[in-house]
Amino acid sequence: MDLPKRKVLPHVVPFWVKTGDVFFITICCQQRGENQLCCPEVGRALIESVRFRQERGDWHARLFLLMPDHLHALVSFPPENAMKAVVAKWKEYSRRQLDIVWQRGFFDHRLRRAESLDEKAQYIRMNPVRLELVARPEDWPWVWEADREKNEIHPG
Repeated sequence: MDLPKRKVLPHVVPFWVKTGDVFFITICCQQRGENQLCCPEVGRALIESVRFRQERGDWHARLFLLMPDHLHALVSFPPENAMKAVVAKWKEYSRRQLDIVWQRGFFDHRLRRAESLDEKAQYIRMNPVRLELVARPEDWPWVWEADREKNEIHPG
């Protein structure tokens, strides 16, 4: 049986999108259903790589939340850094350094005026609660937020 081909998304930010617009991004591991991201060594390294790229100016990450086999992020990109290239380089780094096998590509959605950044962030934070991994979003250790003074990971 022939399986449907996965649609290739362009990930090119249209010229009319303002600098600083926020994108909701989902990146999935190739092997779904296995915990590849929320292990202490891998999770800490991924969070540190988010912080490093934030400080370097590759992106402005507002929220990164790791799930066992995928991640969600709210990110904006400076005009000189193309979203597709920045994400591809980050995925390549994590593949080489941490042995994470990602699915090809990623999903992105630009937040529009009618969508609240706070509502989308709350939706992302509730992901581990919806999957019954924790009782409360603040109990999930695998999250990095730009507004938090310290983004320390303390897995149970």
